[in-house]
Amino acid sequence: MGHLLNRINAPNDIKKISPRSYPALAAEIRAFLINNVSKTGGHLASNLGVVEITMALHICLTLPEDKIIFDVGHQSYVHKMLTGRRKDFPTLRKKDGLCGFPKRSESDCDCFGTGHSSTSLSAALGFATARDLRGTNEVIAAVIGDGALSGGMAYEALNNLAKMRVNRKNLIIILNDNKMSIAENVGGMSGYLSDLRSRQSYTEFKQNVETTLNNIPKVGKNMAKTLKRSKDSIKSLFVPGMLFEDMGITYYGPVNGHDLNAMIQAIERAKHHKGPILIHAITRKGKGYEIAEKHPEKFHGLGPFDVKTGDCLASGQAKTYTDAFSESLLELAAEDERIVAITAAMPAGTGLHPFKTKYPERFFDVGIAEEHAVTFSGAMAASGMRPVFAVYSSFLQRGYDQILHDVCLQDLPVFFAVDRSGLVGADGETHQGIFDISYLSNIPNLTLMAPKDDLELKEMMRFGLQLPGPVAMKYPRGKVYTGLHDHREPIRLGKSELICKGQHAVILAVGNIIEECAAAVTALKEEGVRAGLVNVRFLKPFDEDLILNLAEEYPLIVTVEENQLTGGFGQNLSAFLHKQKADVRLLSLGIPDCYVKHATVKEQRMMYGIDSSSICQSISRELDRIREENSHE
Repeated sequence: MGHLLNRINAPNDIKKISPRSYPALAAEIRAFLINNVSKTGGHLASNLGVVEITMALHICLTLPEDKIIFDVGHQSYVHKMLTGRRKDFPTLRKKDGLCGFPKRSESDCDCFGTGHSSTSLSAALGFATARDLRGTNEVIAAVIGDGALSGGMAYEALNNLAKMRVNRKNLIIILNDNKMSIAENVGGMSGYLSDLRSRQSYTEFKQNVETTLNNIPKVGKNMAKTLKRSKDSIKSLFVPGMLFEDMGITYYGPVNGHDLNAMIQAIERAKHHKGPILIHAITRKGKGYEIAEKHPEKFHGLGPFDVKTGDCLASGQAKTYTDAFSESLLELAAEDERIVAITAAMPAGTGLHPFKTKYPERFFDVGIAEEHAVTFSGAMAASGMRPVFAVYSSFLQRGYDQILHDVCLQDLPVFFAVDRSGLVGADGETHQGIFDISYLSNIPNLTLMAPKDDLELKEMMRFGLQLPGPVAMKYPRGKVYTGLHDHREPIRLGKSELICKGQHAVILAVGNIIEECAAAVTALKEEGVRAGLVNVRFLKPFDEDLILNLAEEYPLIVTVEENQLTGGFGQNLSAFLHKQKADVRLLSLGIPDCYVKHATVKEQRMMYGIDSSSICQSISRELDRIREENSHE
């Protein structure tokens, strides 16, 4: 490790570094990032791209008094290093270790927790407004990428920003423009920024003209003031359609985001500006690591890798549920030309790249705009198409109102392919897909399914795309489970699949958690407990007839799900059994009322008692209670 980085062990220590040493420090930071992320995994390319921007902010601002809000937050590694957390990087994204996103409980320098896109401008405006109400003077700075600027929430904030009374004091927006979010950006904002990049620096030209006018004796200053007030000002003459300035936000740039001196100069000027100002910084994702520069999408988020080759160290290329979805969609699209695919800036992560390549005219990337994607899909369905919106579970939350009103209320046949459902591991609280059963199962008209493996996923897709109304199919991140491939009951609406019968208890497994449940059934048998196993398949409508039969046959029904218990399948089943006055004990296992911190999925299952060993223990304890209660009667 370089000697300069060793000198930064607390917030603001970077101010002790000589400006002559800044380039060397930037090089040390990049080397540190590459070396550490190669061991732990994480978000690399985005952090390599913001080294100079983050250094400049820490040089110009004083933390934690001043505030830096990172949009999305996966690019906050350099910020964490410069605020005294460098020594914690070996624990990055590990259980009880350093979080991969800003986290208020982790440091006073993380003023606002993030994880999803397009939130920074709203948060920055909130901080600035509170500051002005208090009458204090801290600097508020938001760092937002050009991809995040495609999100609707960012436009809402820009609109509000132009109207709020922040003009009394500054608010700095740094637009980190690397032409990408996770994939390459699309849409009008992307084209607009591309146009700005190609122009000569309007800011420098404006300043030169104003300086020249101010130097003209007697009349120069008045001419400069008149010019600034004029609707036909310099920016209107030389930079037509200056969106930000037309909204009342001063535009500065473009600036080379890897020129540290230029960034420091821009931020220092912005600190003394009255009102909101946007610094347009042009950066390169993966800067300083040639392999990441060539393949920024691959190095957005990845596991441990070989630094020399860039190859991931994970053994083998196991088939994932996303792969199964991708294959099935291609097969079905070949049979039905009405099928179209929609993504919200995640074509690779959701497995839609093969579809995009084969059917480009039927593929639509709407940018980071989940709300728009849902309504867009609904309208296509109303026009006779069969839209498939592939989206991560935690991102679909952002389109909840549109799911409820624009799709399900109208009973439109949109197919929601809900990827990364359940526990996702190292990305932490903001990315766990543990709420989808709760927020989807209470919506009328929606059919909600969860396959146990890759073969069932494909069958469910075919079945779901033939239904006349909206369908959601939830499936997890990671490799497919193949242990029950021999069990292939036909898919029927609202019907579960009985895997095996038992005597003392029956386990109702939701989706891929059946892997743990099947292992628990085997382990319980060795202890003399015969447990049945049911693959739930349909969470809405669920198999009421089977449930009532199981209630008569078994003294104990156990539900297991990778979902929050509140509003989950177990709670829905409990309400049903109560209404039917069923005389059966119900034990529901799942995620309690909390947010799940980063760890491996295996560790997370153990933490919340839904691994095979914990399931066995819970069932044994419950059966002991039942026997004890019966003995007292």
